[in-house]
Parts: sequence; C-alpha cells; structure tokens
Amino acid sequence: MLTLTRHAEPGEHWDAELAMTHELRCKTRLRTRSADGEDVALFLAAGSPPLADGDRLLANDGRVARVRALPEPLLHVTAADARELTRAAYHLGNRHVPVQVGEGWLRLAEDSVLHAMLDQLGVSVQALNAPFQPESGAYGGGHHHSHGKDSVFQYAPRLHQFRRDGSPDDSA
Repeated sequence: MLTLTRHAEPGEHWDAELAMTHELRCKTRLRTRSADGEDVALFLAAGSPPLADGDRLLANDGRVARVRALPEPLLHVTAADARELTRAAYHLGNRHVPVQVGEGWLRLAEDSVLHAMLDQLGVSVQALNAPFQPESGAYGGGHHHSHGKDSVFQYAPRLHQFRRDGSPDDSA
C-alpha cells in the first residue's frame, strides 16, 4: 500500500497518480486507489488545505504521487459587466457556496437551485465538465456555525497569505 503523509517538493517525476474530485481532494484521511490500481492511504495533517491539480505527495517508502483533478459537472458563470458578476459572487458567497474565481467568470458545482437563482440575477450560466478548484477561504481551519465556548471548534483563525496568482501560500 502506498501511504502518503506529506507534500513533496515540486518536480517533474512521480511514481503514481491520484485522480480525484474536489470533494476527495478536501480530505486529509482517505483510502483510495492510484490510477494504476494500487491501494493508497492518505494521512495528511488535520486542517491541511485542499489538494490542487499537480500537487505532489511523498510516501513513507520515498515514492511520489501526483494529484490530478478530475473533471466534474460545474456551472460556468459570466456576466455582461463586473457589477453583475460581483453581484452573483455576493449571492453565492452569502449561501456559503464554494466558488472558483477566474478572469471574468465564476465556477461552482452543478446545482439546479443555484442555476435558477443565477438565471434570476440575469447572468449567463453554462454547464460544463472541468476540474474544480474553488477558493479555500481567507481563514484556515474550515468554516462552522458553532460559536459556543464549549464548542469542539475552539481555535484561533489563521489568515492565509496569498500569492500574486491568487493561490494560498500557507508557508507563513
């Protein structure tokens, strides 16, 4: 079994490939199979950011596995102007919808209710299959609605530092 426990340095070589949906790339503990059928155990640090397409993971035996984001059903949202697109982003964010932000577009997981809402807002919505890499959010540790002092979610939020390309830089 290939046991993956941490990120590997960038590079061109890999020994195994993991083809994963966004939902699976958000998990830190997972049993799955590599593209060639080998059993894989994923044991990353709790609270790790979602894996991205091209990420490389190091196994206990020194092998490297590369993550490949699988295409999945998405809604691709565009608008006539920046105000309309920003308005759509606001309404999606208000519903805590994971959204991938691109140059002049938004993408979200296919959802008929959200599709209808976006139609009402007057933006253009097209169905497509593509890899999904939504924003991970400004604060690490995940999102929750439990605010009580006895909550199991008592942790200080950690602000992500962002690179110029918009991806999180969690090395700080």
